[in-house]
Amino acid sequence: MNLRQEDFTEQALESLKISQEMAIENLHSEWDAEHLFVGLLEVKDSIAEKILDFLNADVDEIKEELKNRLNSYPKVGSSPSNTGQLFATERVFSVIEVAREEANRLKDDLIGADHLLVALTVEDSGDITELLKKFGIDQESVYQALLEVRGSARVSDPQAESKYKVLSKYSVDLTQLARSGKLDPVIGRDLEIKRVMQTITRRTKNNPVLTGDAGVGKTAIAEGLAQRIVSGDVPESLKDRRVLSLEMGTLLAGAKFRGEFEDRLKAVMDEIRQASGEIVLFIDEIHKVVGAGSADGAIDASNMMKPALARGELQTIGATTLDEYRKYIESDAALERRFSPILVEEPKPAIARSMLEILRPRYEQHHGLKIEDDALGAAIELSSRYVSDRFLPDKAIDLIDEASAKLRIENDAMPKEIKDLDKSIRNLKDKEESAFSRTEYENAANFKSERLRNEEDYQKRKHEWQKEHEVSETVRDHDIAALIEERTGVPVTRLLEGDVERLLNLETNLHTRVIGQDRAVEALADSVRRARAGLKDPNRPIGSFIFLGPTGVGKTELARSLAEFMFDDENNMIRIDMSEYQESHNVSRLIGAPPGYVGYDDAGQLTEQVRRRPFSVVLFDEIEKAHPEIFNTLLQVLDDGRLTDGHGRTVNFRNTIIIMTSNLGSDVISKESFGFKKNADDQAEEKKILIEDELKKSFKPEFINRIDEFIIFDSLTLEDVKKIVDKFLEEISNRLKSDMGLEIKISDEAKEWLASTGFDSTYGARPLRRAIQKHIENPLAREFIKNQYVHGDKVAIDVSDSSIVFK
Repeated sequence: MNLRQEDFTEQALESLKISQEMAIENLHSEWDAEHLFVGLLEVKDSIAEKILDFLNADVDEIKEELKNRLNSYPKVGSSPSNTGQLFATERVFSVIEVAREEANRLKDDLIGADHLLVALTVEDSGDITELLKKFGIDQESVYQALLEVRGSARVSDPQAESKYKVLSKYSVDLTQLARSGKLDPVIGRDLEIKRVMQTITRRTKNNPVLTGDAGVGKTAIAEGLAQRIVSGDVPESLKDRRVLSLEMGTLLAGAKFRGEFEDRLKAVMDEIRQASGEIVLFIDEIHKVVGAGSADGAIDASNMMKPALARGELQTIGATTLDEYRKYIESDAALERRFSPILVEEPKPAIARSMLEILRPRYEQHHGLKIEDDALGAAIELSSRYVSDRFLPDKAIDLIDEASAKLRIENDAMPKEIKDLDKSIRNLKDKEESAFSRTEYENAANFKSERLRNEEDYQKRKHEWQKEHEVSETVRDHDIAALIEERTGVPVTRLLEGDVERLLNLETNLHTRVIGQDRAVEALADSVRRARAGLKDPNRPIGSFIFLGPTGVGKTELARSLAEFMFDDENNMIRIDMSEYQESHNVSRLIGAPPGYVGYDDAGQLTEQVRRRPFSVVLFDEIEKAHPEIFNTLLQVLDDGRLTDGHGRTVNFRNTIIIMTSNLGSDVISKESFGFKKNADDQAEEKKILIEDELKKSFKPEFINRIDEFIIFDSLTLEDVKKIVDKFLEEISNRLKSDMGLEIKISDEAKEWLASTGFDSTYGARPLRRAIQKHIENPLAREFIKNQYVHGDKVAIDVSDSSIVFK
C-alpha cells in the first residue's frame, strides 16, 4: 500500500503517531488495530471521541477495554525502536484502505480521523466490531453521529476536523438556551426587539447594530429575540431562525500562525451559508471585528465579512457602545453602510424596577434568600443617585446581586452544629422519601418525626444566632444602603433617614465649629436644605456658593464643617488653590492635558479627585486670582454638573457641593457703618449690593448667574473672638489630657486677656491662634521638657500684670 503523509489530515497523522508510540512503549513488535483505536481516542480534540460521546458511549470504559487487550499482547525483549522492527499488521493496512475508500465515497480530499473510525467498525477480524457492539455502536450509528458532528463539511485541508461544526465550537445557541429556559426574561424592550425584527426582515441593510451605553441591556435584546422565536411570537419569516452568539475571543484564542484565524472565520461563514438563511449571528462588542486577526498584514475579520454581508449571505445583529461604534464602525464607510444602527437608551426608573421584579425569583433562587420590594426600590433610587458612572438596569442589578451575596456569606458563617443540623434534616428527608418509595411506611413515619423535631430545633437555633449577630435571610433596603456606603463612603444613616433631623438642625451642627457668621450659616443651610429636598435641578451640583469676606473669619472652616456634616469626614473636601491658576494654560492642570501634549498621561487635578471621590465639597480658594479661562471651564460644572477631562471621560459633579472663596469686597465688609444709623438687616442688604457691584467688575455675568448663593461673612466681633478662644482652649485641653496626662484650668480673666490680645479685626481669628500658641502652648512645652510637670498634674492658668501665669 502506498501511504503518504500528504494523504492524511493532521489529526489522523497524530493518531497514527500516538498509536505507534504506544506499541513501542508496551514492547509490542506489531502495530495493530487496537493501538490505532486508542490513538484515535487520545489525540487532542479527538473527533472519534466526540462521535462516541454523541452516541452516549462510555469512552473511558472503551479505552480501558482496549488497553486490557493490548496488555495481553506478547512483548519483545527490547524496545522495537532500538531494533527498528515495529511491523504493521494486515488489520492496520485493511483499516487504512477502508478509510481511503470511505474518504473517496464522501468525496473528501484527505483521509481523516473520522474515516479511520468508520473503518474500524467494519474491521475484518471482527474483534473491534464486537467490542463496539457491546456499547451499542455499529457502522450505521457512527454514520448518523458523524453527520451530526461533522455536518455538511468536507475534508479538504489538513485541519479539517477542527472545522467540523465550527459554529457549535465558537458560538452559543441563544435559541437553544431560550428553549431550555436558561435565559433571563426580558421586559421593557418591546420597541427595540420589534425594531430588530423589522431590520432583519428588510431586503437590504438588514444587519441591525444595537448601540448604547454599557449596561443598558443590549445583549438582553438579542436574548429577547431568541425567546420570541422559541415562543413563536415573531413574523412567519423569522419562525425557523436560530440566533447564535459568536464568541470572538474563542475564535481568536490560539490562532498564532498566519492564516489560522482566517481559516476559522471562513469555516464559520461557510457553515452559515450552508444553513441557507436559518442562522442570525449575534456579535457582542462588534467593534472588535475591526482589526481582529490582522497581525502580520493578514486581512482582518471585518474585511472578510464585508462581501458576505453585502450579498446577504451573512446576517448579523451587533452590539456596541456609542463611542466604539463611532470610532471603529463609522470610520469604515464600507462597513458602516452595511449596518443599521438601533439606539438602546437607559430605561426609566419605573421600567428598570419592572425588570428587577421579573429577575427577582432568579436571584432569590440563586442566593437562597428573599428579596423585599423595598430592596428593589432602594437599588433603583440609590444607584441612580450615587452610581453616576454606570447605567440602569445593570447598576441596580449589581447592587441586588452583591447585597444578596454579602448576606448569604454572613449567613454561611453560622456555627458548625447548626450547619450539621441542616445537613441531618436533608439526609432524613432523603431517607424518608426512599422508605416511602419502598412502601416501608413505618420507617418513613419515624424518619419524618425525627426530621420535624430537628427542623424545629434548627429554626430555633438559627433564629437565635441570626438575632444575636443581626443577620437575616431577607435582603432589605438597609442592605442596599450599606453596600452603597461601602462603595462611595456616603453614610448609610443619611440615606435611610433622609437627613430629616440633621438637615433641620444644620445650623446648630455647623455652629459647633464656626463661631458667629449667623447670616452665612443660615444662608448656606437654606441652600443645602433646598437641594436635599429635591427642589434643585438634578443635573447640577448639590449647591454652588461664593463665600465673601475678610481673611480669618471662617470661610474655609465652614467649608470643612459642611464636608463633615454632609459626608461624615472633613477630608471629603477637595481644595484647589486658585492662585496657582493665574495663566490660561493652567486649565490643562485642572482637567488634564489633551492628546499629543506634554502631561497627557497625568490626570487633571480637579477631575481626577472628583472622579475618585464623587461625593465631596469642592473648595476653590481665592477664586478671584484665577485666569478668566478657568471660569469658562467652571461654567460647565455649575450649569450641567459635569466636566470632560483630557482623556475624554465625563466626570460627574452632581453630587458635589461647589464652594468658592474670595476676598473681594473685604474693605466694604470691614466698614463699621454705612451712613446714618441703620438696623442690621438694612446694613446687610446695603453691603450685599455694594459687594455685588464688586463681583460684576471681576466676573462675567454668565458666571455670576450660575451661582446659587453669595454668602457674605461679617468681620469678627470681640464677643465672637471670646467664643473662639473657648473653642481653641478646649481643643488644647483635650490634647494635653490625652497626650501628656495634664489637666489644665483657665480662668475667665485669662480668656478675656487672650481674646483682647489676639483680636485683630483686619486679620480675623488667625492672630488669635498665634497668641494662644505664644502665651499658652510654648511656655507649657518648656516647663514640660524641664520636667516641671508630670503625668497627672493639674495646672491653673491665670493672668497677672498683663501676662499669663501658670500655677
